[in-house]
Amino acid sequence: MWLLMLMASLGGCRWFTVPPHLPVASSVALDELIVYSDFELPENHRLLRDLELLRADVTGQLSMPVSDEQIQVYVFKTPKRYKKFLREHFPNFPDRRAFFVETDTRLSVYSYWGDRIAEDLRHEVCHGYLHAVVPEIPLWLDEGLAEYFECSRGDAGLNEMHLEQLLEAQDDREWQPDLAHLEQLENVSEMHQIEYAESWLWAHFFLRTTPARKQILQDYLTQCRTHPARPLSKGLLKVEPDAEKNLIAHLKMLKETPSLFQDQADVKSLETDRLK
Repeated sequence: MWLLMLMASLGGCRWFTVPPHLPVASSVALDELIVYSDFELPENHRLLRDLELLRADVTGQLSMPVSDEQIQVYVFKTPKRYKKFLREHFPNFPDRRAFFVETDTRLSVYSYWGDRIAEDLRHEVCHGYLHAVVPEIPLWLDEGLAEYFECSRGDAGLNEMHLEQLLEAQDDREWQPDLAHLEQLENVSEMHQIEYAESWLWAHFFLRTTPARKQILQDYLTQCRTHPARPLSKGLLKVEPDAEKNLIAHLKMLKETPSLFQDQADVKSLETDRLK
């Protein structure tokens, strides 16, 4: 899943008004989120409830205002239909299960109904919620937060795939935290899996360890809303010189006692969902 942003070059494309071959037979409005599909999707479907709760999670944990900017989500019934649309209208895009597109007039998500649809939509819709409020959010943080919020609510942001990858790379001495390096990345084509994983770990570190770190992230996002994004690393290392060393300690603690970083509300939610 990549964040694929088309800026001014697509902003004036009129086919976005009534795009051909889009799945619009059915639609459900969830505040500013509108979910279109080419099959009937009940309004009380658990997936839709999940996306509604996601907005509260993103804005609440990041202390961001709720935007009224519309986010349009298009869900194809089959990968065949989805890929046909992708080839016709985004021929240069990589073959991914889902993607987010930002123009200067529209925020859109495209995906298809598959085994990982919930994870895919949480990731891409998270991009939409973030860009509705912080259009100039740095790439690494944008992806790190999407990787964090794509996890089920009961998992409290714990991305086990990234956790295992980082532990293995760190044990093999193939990776060490380098926030300054992440901040230099400007295009998703520059990001490899290890950069996605580290970006996720930083997001988890800020949101799931101490109130002070969480406040640093919240303040930084507030600054990004009104000013060009400045490197977070410089300000962070001034108040926490051992931040990267502490990130490694956090990684190891996640392996040993992941439940320490789960809120009781999240655990209760997970248990409730399992009973349904």
